[in-house]
Amino acid sequence: METVRTRILPGQLKGCRTILAFLVPILMACPVAAQNTRPYSGPIFDAHLHYNIEAVQPYPVTKVLGMMKDAGVAAIVANSRPNDGTKALAESKGELTKSGVQIIPFIRLYRNRDDYTNWFRDPTIYQMVENELAAGTAAGAYRGVGEFHLYESQNANGPVAKKIMQLAEARNLVILAHVDDAAIEMLYAHAPKARIIWAHTGISGVPASRVVELLVKYPTLIGELSYRPGLTDGDGLLSPEWKQVFLSHPDRFCLGSDTWTNGRWAAYGEIMAGYRVWLGGLPTAIARKIAWENAAGLFGLP
Repeated sequence: METVRTRILPGQLKGCRTILAFLVPILMACPVAAQNTRPYSGPIFDAHLHYNIEAVQPYPVTKVLGMMKDAGVAAIVANSRPNDGTKALAESKGELTKSGVQIIPFIRLYRNRDDYTNWFRDPTIYQMVENELAAGTAAGAYRGVGEFHLYESQNANGPVAKKIMQLAEARNLVILAHVDDAAIEMLYAHAPKARIIWAHTGISGVPASRVVELLVKYPTLIGELSYRPGLTDGDGLLSPEWKQVFLSHPDRFCLGSDTWTNGRWAAYGEIMAGYRVWLGGLPTAIARKIAWENAAGLFGLP
């Protein structure tokens, strides 16, 4: 290939310097993510997973554990409607060992769909929780209660909701709650030292500033990030607002798949791959905290 030499005249050099002086500040202001765009490659703790009755036939235990292994998921919070799904996962010791997945069993408050809107005042739900705690699982004792829903904030003051919060505080159980920010305050009023994983960290679009306010007010509150609106942009990259939240509160968040329908099971690998993409825009140490260490520390895993 022929080399062409071009002579830059003094006047042209001055123009180049002017252009550079204009461009350098713009380039320096580009998102930091451009410096770290490689997806996160470490282990993931799935802190919000359901193995509901609808999933059992199309997604047998061997299959779902294989999906977790393929996605790099090394531990799960398992809860199901009814609790038989969680027990089935816990009983598959050989498959758990083969997949390398550790299971943290939770008691779900739903025997059927009718319980979604009535559990907080139904005394038979509380009795079920006590019975499950006494029985345990093949993987050991239950470590938490939930996911439960409160579609109206004031139902956090229901008699059974109050008793369950106090039971969780007394027995060091973790709560997985799908509620709004007002209900978070009410639940903590019943049990100030309880440990709560806030499912979706405000799925209705609670502002990030309000999330931070609650994190500061309640040191035992952990935000779970499935379905969280505004978390990423159209390209699946972390939004600047939430990046700043994670940089300032790196110890207070975890991930979850929320496999509440079979469609979520079908997309399980894609969900985890999506997390890995936006985690890649964070410093590696912070990405690992959100993906693994925060949830692992909550349950005493190495």
